[in-house]
Amino acid sequence: MNQNVTQNAEHKKIDWLITLVPLTIIVVLCVLFFCVPEQSNAVVSQIRFFLGDTFGTYYLAIGLGIFLLSVFIAGSKYGNIVLGDQNEKPKYSFFTWGSMMFTAGLAADILFYSFSEWILYASDPHIAELGSIQDWASVYPIFHWSLIPWGFYLVLAVAFGFMLHVRRRERQKYSEACRPILGKYTDGIIGRLIDLLAVFALLAGTATTFSLATPLMSEAINELFHTNINSTVLTIIILVITCIVYTYSLLHGFKGISILAKSCVYLFFALLAFVLLFGGEAKYIIETGFSALGRMAQNFFELATYTDPQRSTSFPQNWTIFYWAYWMVWCVAAPFFIGNISRGRTVRQTILGGYVFGVGSTIISFIVLGNYSLGKQVSGAVDFLAMYQQNGNLYDVIIAIIRTLPCAPLVLVLLLITMIAFYATSFDSIALIGSCYSYHRLGENESPHRLIQLMWCILLILLPIALVFSDSSMSNLQSVSIIAAFPIAAVIVLVSASFIKDSGNFLKENSAAGNETPENTTKNTR
Repeated sequence: MNQNVTQNAEHKKIDWLITLVPLTIIVVLCVLFFCVPEQSNAVVSQIRFFLGDTFGTYYLAIGLGIFLLSVFIAGSKYGNIVLGDQNEKPKYSFFTWGSMMFTAGLAADILFYSFSEWILYASDPHIAELGSIQDWASVYPIFHWSLIPWGFYLVLAVAFGFMLHVRRRERQKYSEACRPILGKYTDGIIGRLIDLLAVFALLAGTATTFSLATPLMSEAINELFHTNINSTVLTIIILVITCIVYTYSLLHGFKGISILAKSCVYLFFALLAFVLLFGGEAKYIIETGFSALGRMAQNFFELATYTDPQRSTSFPQNWTIFYWAYWMVWCVAAPFFIGNISRGRTVRQTILGGYVFGVGSTIISFIVLGNYSLGKQVSGAVDFLAMYQQNGNLYDVIIAIIRTLPCAPLVLVLLLITMIAFYATSFDSIALIGSCYSYHRLGENESPHRLIQLMWCILLILLPIALVFSDSSMSNLQSVSIIAAFPIAAVIVLVSASFIKDSGNFLKENSAAGNETPENTTKNTR
């Protein structure tokens, strides 16, 4: 009897609209990509061109604005707010917290792009307009992966952390973070629409990330074992194995996630250290990286606002706008997770710590892995650029880069394990946040039911498999993010404005109370 009552209570708490509608649409999209791949890719490309070409300034303005807002929040009175009770201490050490944040915010695509992104820019005529490959090909990777992208994460992380740990709201959804501005409309059709958009963006970001980097893992396996297994089949097998790993980790809760995150960070830095110390390009890597950081700092606002009005190369439309969109769709899960694990830290500590650990680790990855192969290119030792221009396959080029390293098979094994660990740690956190989305309310110490978590683990893997099966190009994979980010960008602005309003009210409440008692126990569980 008690078991039936518990099951009925669990059933009533589940938000079936947010759970079933995205599931249905993802299944429909998967069927379309399986059955009519060419037509599906064509439609997606047309929508992407319209949004990216017509509304490019929209994406760029929001990106720069959110970064500047993060700097303002960290340096203002809002930075003193503790995400929790006034005297509460952080639950996790800085390293554990930083590891979970870093691996939740970045999946294995960081390794794919770190090795090869300079090649994409060196092939673009915009680099020739700016100057030499040596001067600029290593600048754009760290620009596209550092301050503005992490600004998205950190502003939303403190907004969600404030909502969860200070206001103690039990609706762990995007719409709830907008309540200070939307008011009663949060519980109506506007709030429901925001939550549906957030879930679609979450699934789109997942699909893009999985589909871009997993083919590298299949190429690495073929290279390592000298096999010639069909790349698509092998990629799908890898996706399924990765799904099993992150499902197992998720079902063991935050303890499993934290252990996997720290293991991933150790593997990641072991790979970077090996390339730096034994690759033979250490001096070039450090000096070029230092120069690239200086050039990015000098030209930051120009890079962030460049729109190419005459479309001489369409560089921002092809790259910068895609990246801001890519990070926007990831903002549905990663900031919620970062906000959740940041309890006990101040807003300032969360933002500045995120920039130190998140941006710092990201920049190191691109400097070490990217400049290693760039050094081989500019010295004339190997022509990776010609390889790419000849066959257009970045995965083959990355394998060729790894072949130039000493103990290449060992590096391939380390790369494979690290990529699986990255994917597992990223997607167990995403599946956890997606599971929370499936509930009307979750108490502070409540967790989603395991069957709901399992459903989300499977749901996250379906669209990537469909995109890989349909052999979508990188352009089409980018299109998925750009389309999904268009509406979610406006929601990000709304969440940010709501945080400023609500945290301002919180500070006034404390000031009016004479700071005698913290108002962190204020509840809004509507």
